[in-house]
Amino acid sequence: MRPKHIEDGDHEHHSNDNNNNNNNNSSFSTSAYHLERVFPVYAMGIPNSSHSSAFHNNHFDISLHTIWDHIREEAKFEAEREPMLSSFLYASILSHDCLEQALAFVLANRLQNPTLLATQLMDIFCNLIMNHESIQTSIRLDLKAFKERDPSCLSYCSTLLYTKGYHSLQVYRVAHALWDEGRKVLALALQSRVSEVFGIDIHPAAKIGDGILLDHGTGVVIGETAIVGNRVSLMQGVTLGGTGKEGGDRHPKVGEGVLIGASAIILGNIQIGEAVMIAAGSLVLKHVPPHCIVAGVPAQVIGCLNEHDPSLTMNHDATKDFFTRLGANLRDQN
Repeated sequence: MRPKHIEDGDHEHHSNDNNNNNNNNSSFSTSAYHLERVFPVYAMGIPNSSHSSAFHNNHFDISLHTIWDHIREEAKFEAEREPMLSSFLYASILSHDCLEQALAFVLANRLQNPTLLATQLMDIFCNLIMNHESIQTSIRLDLKAFKERDPSCLSYCSTLLYTKGYHSLQVYRVAHALWDEGRKVLALALQSRVSEVFGIDIHPAAKIGDGILLDHGTGVVIGETAIVGNRVSLMQGVTLGGTGKEGGDRHPKVGEGVLIGASAIILGNIQIGEAVMIAAGSLVLKHVPPHCIVAGVPAQVIGCLNEHDPSLTMNHDATKDFFTRLGANLRDQN
């Protein structure tokens, strides 16, 4: 089973394994052999489908178009470099036909417990991801966000396999689809399991855009009526919460390209304009205009930004000179 909008071409190596393995670049292989013949097939990979599995060029740009091929090559390279991980890499990546299947396998095995079986979870994740083209786009844009913005991210493969911020986001996307379909109890069960396993709590009714980075992720809380725009980066411990004094629409609305520092708390139904930088440890209780820097408890606007998307540069100390001058001025005023 493969994504609806996928066609043959992107994964031609699945039907031409002999040719591809004999022609591997020397940086990835020193001897030609089939990984599929070396590792036992106990991974419960999803059976091949007669449906196609390459992206239409009119759906994805070239970098998204080739991301699954990059992941497979990275996995093959790591399997040769670390033989102890070879079966794990085969089970998680190389036995699957597309990113959607591999992601479903990884998420199911991370979240399984005695009453939520991996096979059940894998069916849920596969069915939802395969039938929602928007999720298929989001999982790739999020992968790019982690790889491009997090300097500790070694590869697309490592993000897919090990990064709990990425895992939490993708389970949220499945839970959000379930919520919209009226399957709210199952959506909440997934939210609860993610909170238990990863320490990240995202309500399935929240609305989150594409190209999101949850850096580290631990302690992130995103409430039911929160909205997060595209290309937003959130550090660990960020809270998008309510004030506890109101019902209904009660959570923050974060614009595109926003960078939110570690342990920042944003409360209430307030607007955070696009391209805002919120300093670590800030408590934001009021609307923030676009292209501003806010800091403090409670947070105040302390400067302006020329960057279009501070979330992309992740340059927390980009205004170091500004803060130095600001501190000097405050000392002079006192």
